[in-house]
Amino acid sequence: MERHPLHHHPLRSLFSHTGARSCRSSSWDRTGGNRDFITVEPGTTAVLFEHEGPGCITHFYCALAFPELTDYRDAILRCHWDGEPTPSVEVPLGDFFALAHARIRLLQSSMVTVNPGFGASHGLNAYFPMPFSAGARITIEHRGDQPLGGLLRALWFHVDYETYEAPLPADALRFHAQWRQEKSTVAVGPLPNVQLLDVVGAGQMVGLLLEINNVAGGWYGEGDDMVFIDGERWPPAIHGTGTEEIFGGGACPAREYAGPDHGFHLIESPDYAGLVGAYRWFVNDPIRFTRALRWTVEHGHANNFANEYASVAYWYQAEPHAPFPALPERDALRPPLPPIYDEARTAFFTAFFEALKELPSQASLLRVAAIGESFYAGRFDETLQRLRAG
Repeated sequence: MERHPLHHHPLRSLFSHTGARSCRSSSWDRTGGNRDFITVEPGTTAVLFEHEGPGCITHFYCALAFPELTDYRDAILRCHWDGEPTPSVEVPLGDFFALAHARIRLLQSSMVTVNPGFGASHGLNAYFPMPFSAGARITIEHRGDQPLGGLLRALWFHVDYETYEAPLPADALRFHAQWRQEKSTVAVGPLPNVQLLDVVGAGQMVGLLLEINNVAGGWYGEGDDMVFIDGERWPPAIHGTGTEEIFGGGACPAREYAGPDHGFHLIESPDYAGLVGAYRWFVNDPIRFTRALRWTVEHGHANNFANEYASVAYWYQAEPHAPFPALPERDALRPPLPPIYDEARTAFFTAFFEALKELPSQASLLRVAAIGESFYAGRFDETLQRLRAG
């Protein structure tokens, strides 16, 4: 039977009946008040989402207001599908939403967006479809010393999802995300590349966040990506020509950019020293594998730079997945912070407490919140200058 032209419409899913039912798990106030957030105490784990039966998460949102900058690394996001004993997602909260080094950068891309609030708050959104057949569970473990969310002790969240009466198709893969860290690399000879992902199974890689602390200084990006498919030996089927090419940049990017599928959204210094963050979504060109995938990148040409690397890889695969490497302890996960950070943090939060004393007038509070834009971006000198200027 000949298919109707509407079957080829690019937005067909918007006007076709699917039989799915939309739902949401969120932090709304069950008492009927307006405390539409939860408090995650130190050393505890909060359940954000739990559902039995077939479904698919379509959108995941989180927000903090006046948080500790380190909250974005102290909170660990985990996702379990279909009752599995080990998580398919295990990533620090900020890194999952592409916050490289726990520094805020506004981002509008196809899979992740970071949207502004009032300066000291930002909306974190992810749009990876996350299907499950028997059930799903999403949790946040907080490893900080104070409640998650800093001064307001608050986490707002939405988990939007669909439920289905019919079981999932047999070929529906499960979403995975894994955080890795290597610090620091050793700048000698033909040493192993930084390994960003090592997967056993069948599936496809759909995203990569790469974070570099360029302690060595100078242009670090001559390192090629080398992607080994299904256990192949060198040379791999996918061999790159430099780090900037992975993320769609021209030679040696010196200013930040962010697009639908790739960007260098964090470049701390135009001379390449310090913190770097870049992302690539393989939405239109997923990296497909049938038995295994190993993704690596050189740290400089022939591994000649000693730097610190962290990454998040995002992929889909058939279960079961191989066990993840254990996450480092809290101190090892701490984002890079310069000596001036403690002074800027103390001054910023002191100004916040003083502004609270003037409520219900919000003028001072909004002024301090606006200064949060520089604090959460990691511009600590600017934060102090703006606070001193009054």
